[in-house]
Amino acid sequence: MKPLNNTLNRRAFVKSSAVALAAAALPSLSSFNIAPNLGGISVWSYHLRHRKNGEGTAEYPLFTGGYDMAKHCHELGAGGAQVLSGGWDTAYAKKMRELQDGTGMWIEGQVSMPKTEADVERFEKDIIGAKEGGVSIVRSACLSGRRYVTFQTLEEWEAFKKHSMKSIRWAEPIMRKHKVKLAIENHKDWTADEMIAILKHFDSEWLGCNLDTGNNISFLEDPHEVVEKLAPYTITTHFKDMGIEEYEDGFLLSEVPFGEGFLDLNRMALTLRKHNPNVKINLEMMTRDPLPIPYLTESYWTTFGDRSGKDVAKSIKILKENYSEKALQRVSHRTFAEQLALEEANQISCLKFIRDELGLM
Repeated sequence: MKPLNNTLNRRAFVKSSAVALAAAALPSLSSFNIAPNLGGISVWSYHLRHRKNGEGTAEYPLFTGGYDMAKHCHELGAGGAQVLSGGWDTAYAKKMRELQDGTGMWIEGQVSMPKTEADVERFEKDIIGAKEGGVSIVRSACLSGRRYVTFQTLEEWEAFKKHSMKSIRWAEPIMRKHKVKLAIENHKDWTADEMIAILKHFDSEWLGCNLDTGNNISFLEDPHEVVEKLAPYTITTHFKDMGIEEYEDGFLLSEVPFGEGFLDLNRMALTLRKHNPNVKINLEMMTRDPLPIPYLTESYWTTFGDRSGKDVAKSIKILKENYSEKALQRVSHRTFAEQLALEEANQISCLKFIRDELGLM
């Protein structure tokens, strides 16, 4: 199939998503009272520089913790950063707060959900440390992997769902006690509707969504509809542009520099800020090989027994209209030093887009 022109791709996507009329009703970004520098960087944008078994270079040294990354993000001109915040002691928390006081930047945290009741104590210590470090929002996820890969049976998926609800139930009182908000990511585990059901079930002002704008494409969900559904529950973001490429078992999915993919990032930012004008736009541009989404295999559908054929057909049509004109970025054949340099170039490119095209920096 011959891919369409990239500009036409976006138009086709908006039309097929039935969002053109809604987009016209939204105000422009310039009509918002924009808080200073809403653009930040997620820790996983720098997953290469967080490798414990890697070796950095003189130009791109590895980060030893949240402070190193946050300081670097400020030097790039970002308004803030979403960094790993587990295990901060009082001294490290003070260091993080002083960085914010001295630069005017903001910091969000990332912590692991409590895995067992005995793990709640560790989780609370992480929240206390993050709060002492000036953090008011921490991101977490129920699943570290991908739903269609991790679970081989429906029973495994159902067990995960039950455990996830327990984990959130253990976490919520801690957030309420310390007045820190927990942003749960749609981390290739929950569909948009499932995420909404979870947040409605707990009905807590201390729980919300860390909205990833690209993840649910792997579920054959319309990314613009996902943003529209989850925006009212969103307290922070992982903001992405995405490219897709066809392969024999489905499609390949990859983060791409902002403006090079098929997502309408301006529309997504407008939708998010309509509900929360000061929501942080944390770019998450991961420099890696594309991920396979094998939706043409039987095993992919193991945990999606209730999906509508009509909705899936619409999503597949959207995919086929938006295959990338050029091959998606591959990095595994490069040296680690080359990957580090490309990772940095990708962040700089995305920050420029946030500043010049979205006007949020």
